[in-house]
Parts: sequence; structure tokens; C-alpha cells
Amino acid sequence: MKKIIYFDVEEYEKDFLTKNNEGIYNYTLISEPLNSMTQIPNELLDAEIISVFTTSRVTADVLKNFKNLKLIALRSVGFNHIDLEYCKTNKISVVNTPNYGNKSVAEFAFGLMLNVCRKIIPAETDYKNMIIKPETLMGTELGGKTIGIIGLGAIGAAFARLAFGFDMKILGYDLYPNKELIEKYNIEYTDFETILKESDFISLHAPLTKDNFHLFNAEAFKKMKKNAVIINTARGELIDSEALYNAITTGEILGAGLDVLESENTINDFDLVIGLNRLTKDELKNTLINSRLFQLPNVIITPHMAYNTNEAIERILNTTMENIKSFITDKVQNSVIK
Repeated sequence: MKKIIYFDVEEYEKDFLTKNNEGIYNYTLISEPLNSMTQIPNELLDAEIISVFTTSRVTADVLKNFKNLKLIALRSVGFNHIDLEYCKTNKISVVNTPNYGNKSVAEFAFGLMLNVCRKIIPAETDYKNMIIKPETLMGTELGGKTIGIIGLGAIGAAFARLAFGFDMKILGYDLYPNKELIEKYNIEYTDFETILKESDFISLHAPLTKDNFHLFNAEAFKKMKKNAVIINTARGELIDSEALYNAITTGEILGAGLDVLESENTINDFDLVIGLNRLTKDELKNTLINSRLFQLPNVIITPHMAYNTNEAIERILNTTMENIKSFITDKVQNSVIK
């Protein structure tokens, strides 16, 4: 019987995982993420399969503890939190759950954009506190504005559909232009510089790679419109947090809607919060900057929850179990290692 450890397990996942593992696999459910601080009982270190979410940080040092590991089943699309080079070298398969949250993430990103440009959250907070000053809550319409979309894969395409419905002019930046999207939503594919200079709003839907780390840096923000708003539901490291903070506080851009942050695990992982001595210099700096971003009135930050709908969670769990079953029968599906 295969031994599986599921990390990052939420309460709402436990019934599903129990039902689909009981009597089939030797399984363990652990609510904590997997990282360098996770205390794993010795009797679990011979697991052949582990499953993690994006809150885990699966480095080579972590993986060295699992001597029999053959598969990492991700409950996510992204895989930048996994040391793929170590996995390649040690013949560990890594599979993900693609297309589970296309609509969920796109709708949430659009919600962030609406909230920032129409100041919905500040308005609701003020009204509850009996502060009625409409002049401080002046917003801007989306219709007729230009939206730049970075990454037009499944999620970016779903976002484009919403933008088209709001009568926005759509600029797209992607390595592989999609003719169907041009026909459906009048998308104008262009270069990164044009996106920066002409967009009123920019929404990020690209995977994180070594080539686009800090794609939005100080130089990029200087080229954007002063009334521009940036939305990020992809990966925090696409944006240089310090450059973003400076751009907003100096008026280079207007604001941001962020569901992801650089070094966000230092916020939501209690072990890291109390073990600050384990953080790198960059992680400590990002943690400080994130705390400052939280304080800005024209920035909305949510806890990496764009994917979090009933429908998306169901797709994640079903695909995860299908990936594991396929692997055991020597049919690897949804591999992220090419």
C-alpha cells in the first residue's frame, strides 16, 4: 500500500481526502505546510508520495529527508515553490492540477480591479463608522479604459472575456498570441513597453519563471501612467515589492490590488513568524515592505484566495487523486517536468 503524506490540508479538504484514501493508501493528513521548519515524524519519511499546496516551500534540503519519494502531487497550477532541478536529478515526478480555477481567479482579479477603482472597501468601512464623505470616494469607470493583460493563458483569457464585457480596450502581452482571442475579444497583442505606457489597468496572469522575476520593477513603474492600477493574482515575485511601494507613495502609479505578495509565507506561516532568525535578508525586507503596503489606502491585499471557490476546490481535489492513481499505474499525467 503506497504511503502518501498530504500537507497544507484545510478542514474542508479532510472529508474528501479521507473518503478517497481510506483503505486504498497508507495516508497522513497534515495541516501545516511543508518547509524547512516542519517537524516530520521519522515513520513518515519513507513516503513515496507527498501532496502540497503553494504555501509549502519544498527545497532540496527538505526533499533530502524523503529517501523513497517518487511523486510530488501539487494541489495547484504553479510549481515555483518546488525545487524542480533536485526532482529531475533524483527522478521524482512532479504533477500539477491545471485549469481548476480559470474562472475563479479571473473573476477575483476583476473584483480587485473594481474594488480599487471604485473604492468599495473604503466606502463600506466608512459607512459602518458613520463617516459619509462621498467626495473622498470618487472612483473611475472601467468602460472605455485600457486594460493590459500579462499572460493570456486560460486564466488571462477568462479575464479578457470579462474585460470585453465591460467595454474595455484590451492589450495583451504573451509569448504565444492566440488568434481566437483576437477574434473573440478584439485583443491587441503588443510588446511590454506599450503595455506599460498605454494601460490604465494591468492584470498579471503569467507563471513565475527565472526570466520574469521582478518583471515589474522601478524602471517599469516609471513608464506607467500616474493613474494606473496594477492587479496581481499570479505570483508575488512578478513584482518588486519595494519598487511598488515607492511607486505608489510617490505617485508614479495610483494603486494596486494584490492577492499575492513576495515572501507571503512569512505572513501566513506561524512557524516562520516566530522563527525570524531563519529568514533570509530578502525575506525580512519583503516582510517589512508588505506591512507597509497593508497600510496604504489605495492598495487592497487579500490572502492568496483568488482560487478559493467551491467549484475550484472540487476540481483541485479530483484532479489530485486522478494524478496519483495515474502515476501508480505508470501513466504520469499533468507533469511539470519536461
